[in-house]
Formats: sequence, C-alpha cells, structure tokens
Amino acid sequence: MIFTLQLKRLGKKKVKEVPFTLDHTPKNLEELLIACVKNQVDAFNTKRTTVNVIGFLTPRQIQEQAQSGKVDFGEITNTNLANQQLAIDNVLLAFTDGLFVVFVDDQEITDLKAPLQLTSESVIAFIRLTFLVGTYW
Repeated sequence: MIFTLQLKRLGKKKVKEVPFTLDHTPKNLEELLIACVKNQVDAFNTKRTTVNVIGFLTPRQIQEQAQSGKVDFGEITNTNLANQQLAIDNVLLAFTDGLFVVFVDDQEITDLKAPLQLTSESVIAFIRLTFLVGTYW
C-alpha cells in the first residue's frame, strides 16, 4: 500500500512530502511506526553497503541536489549499520515522551494501540516538536 508521509518541524515552513510504500496495512499506530522505522533502517543500511562507482554528477543530479541545499557525491565515510531493534525502541520511546506527534488524515493519533483506518489516499503527518531552552524571567 502506498501512503504519503508529511515530515514537518514546528517553526519551519517547509513540509517534506514523501511517497511511502508498505507491504501490509498497519492496524494501529505502533505497527505504522515500526513499519516506517524498518523501511528507513533497511534503506539506510543498504546505502551504507552500496558502492558508488560513478565519480561524477550529471547536471540533472546537481540541480536536484541544489533544491535541497546540499550538493555532494554521495560518498559515505561512516559505514556503520543501524540497529533495527534499537531504532524501533527509540521511536516508540520518542512518541511516548512527546517528541513528535502523528496525524492521520488531519486527526491526531495519541494512542499507540488505537486502530487506524488507512487507505491509499491517507496522508500521514509526523511533526517533530521543538522545545524551548533557556531561562524565563
């Protein structure tokens, strides 16, 4: 099933929309978070183990990378792989600690076990919260 993920940060105007494919439809928020983490850890680990043979960028690649604000050759010096279980534990802890919120079709999901009704047109928004630091006078 294909979903649209919206990645947002409070205080930032830029919203990153990412098409996202899952093998099965998650039944609750916990399954959705775990599936997203597994997908991203697999992509991260694959990128770490893939060898970049081409040593130059095409004009199209330069233009695409310039849109994001960083142009590089994609070489990775840190080849350490991510631990999938540790990443899953971290995302579940971050959600329960309130470091980010999740909206599915403009409705906030606050319970990990709450059932989800997802369709291929569903828009899932992850909003990372920013905490203020400093003293209050």
